[in-house]
Amino acid sequence: MKRLYFKYGVMGSSKSAQALMTAFNYRQKGYNVLLLKPSIDTREKNQVISSRIGLQEPCLVFDKTTNLFNFVRNQKEVQVVIVDEVQFCTKQQIDELKELTLNDMTVLCYGLKTNFKGELFEGSKRLMELAESLQEIKAVCRCGSKATMNARVVNGKVVTSGNEIQIGGDEKYEAMCYACYKKYQTELLLNKKPN
Repeated sequence: MKRLYFKYGVMGSSKSAQALMTAFNYRQKGYNVLLLKPSIDTREKNQVISSRIGLQEPCLVFDKTTNLFNFVRNQKEVQVVIVDEVQFCTKQQIDELKELTLNDMTVLCYGLKTNFKGELFEGSKRLMELAESLQEIKAVCRCGSKATMNARVVNGKVVTSGNEIQIGGDEKYEAMCYACYKKYQTELLLNKKPN
């Protein structure tokens, strides 16, 4: 049996870049790699995984109704599956990814652990329950502390209400430590380091 990996981090922690570098490393060793992402991620071209540092590569996309076990098994000779933005998967889809490991496939999942309220996404929660390997990809808050929160910023303030999913990047979200997350719910967020 191969393993199910969950590599998670906050916004801007280089999750997509690491997913693409991992795909490159596996291919360099002769493995057939399949890159996937949910169709809900519309920030870039729909069939591309791209990172903030400029790396990008074509991928296949799926939606919430896709059976990922069947979807992957219908591809040719896949040995390694890499899923970006995995937090948008359903619980059932994570179970399907886990089933692929019973068929001698390695499955690496990259995504956010929690939403802008600090609550687990459905897909991330299931991965925390099923993955054999959990690895945090660390990032830094503007104050220098470890960033653990995906703060949604509206009109210069951190907000904690609204729809769970609002697709966006640096224009809507900032990775923060919990102290800054709480501080900027009442204070305006400026483009300088906090005191």
